[in-house]
Amino acid sequence: MVPQAARRERPGGVRKTADGRTRATGRTGLRLRLRRDRTLILMTLPALLLVLVFHYIPVLGNVVAFQDYDPYLSENGFVAILQSPWTGLDQFERIFADSAFWRAVENTLVLFLLQLVLFFPVPIVLALLINSVVRPRVRAVAQAILYLPHFFSWVLVITVFQQIFGGAGIIAQTLRQHGIEGFDLMTDPGVFKFLVTAEGVWKDAGWGIIVFLAALSSVGNDLYEAAAMDGAGRWRRMWHITLPALRPVIALLLVLRVGDALTVGFEQLLLQRDAVGPDAAEVLDTYVWWNGIRNQDFGYAAAAGLVKGVVGVGLVLMANKVAHLMGEQGVYRK
Repeated sequence: MVPQAARRERPGGVRKTADGRTRATGRTGLRLRLRRDRTLILMTLPALLLVLVFHYIPVLGNVVAFQDYDPYLSENGFVAILQSPWTGLDQFERIFADSAFWRAVENTLVLFLLQLVLFFPVPIVLALLINSVVRPRVRAVAQAILYLPHFFSWVLVITVFQQIFGGAGIIAQTLRQHGIEGFDLMTDPGVFKFLVTAEGVWKDAGWGIIVFLAALSSVGNDLYEAAAMDGAGRWRRMWHITLPALRPVIALLLVLRVGDALTVGFEQLLLQRDAVGPDAAEVLDTYVWWNGIRNQDFGYAAAAGLVKGVVGVGLVLMANKVAHLMGEQGVYRK
């Protein structure tokens, strides 16, 4: 930073610092930056337009949470919103008095905690194992194999698990051939939450590995060599060099994961809801879909989704505050 006394303003919005360089200020600086970055700005405009049209403008539709919304009042959805009667907080009172809603909340939180404890550490451990492989070709092959399921649809993932753990799966058939009664984990409500977590680990652990390997690539080998010369073993180097390098990424992904706590896999759970029943598989996302799309109670479903969104924002803010207390940046700076 250059001291204020060392700066000298020049006409035309140009400032000269003590090191002899000139810097545009105010509106002139903004015009210069826009002119300089106009190509990049034009390239990002389509993406910004898509985000605006499909993410921010639909947020205005949350007004139906305070209405008895009827889409059949008009062919124009906006006109139907204007013509629908206002109900105030009646929809929210219905939600908090509905036992099915609280069961969905319970299932959502249990699934989130299981995925946080069992799923979140897996990419870190696998990234450390892959990073310890000396041969680059073996490392690349292992990384590609682990990342491949990320591109599979949930239909394919559930089909694979059905062929392995289902009543007619490989394991059940092998047990029957040896005179042992088979089992069907795909329809067992007691193990359903662990099954969902295992499906998520198999499908999405590869994406987390990519992120953590990118963070590990920024750690120079000279740090490991210096620690080895000082007598540090493999575990001490991992504890004092590798994990501190991953800590900012871990904190950021943990904040994002906590913010996504109430979204635990809509398509995955909807596909398996009928097999285990709503008591085990109903979460907030499927609860909103079932009431909004199947029962066409749009105002009620919008109110439930709005409650979920507000709680999610609160979780992000709290998790980010914890990251700041730990000395990390989190999603945004203080």
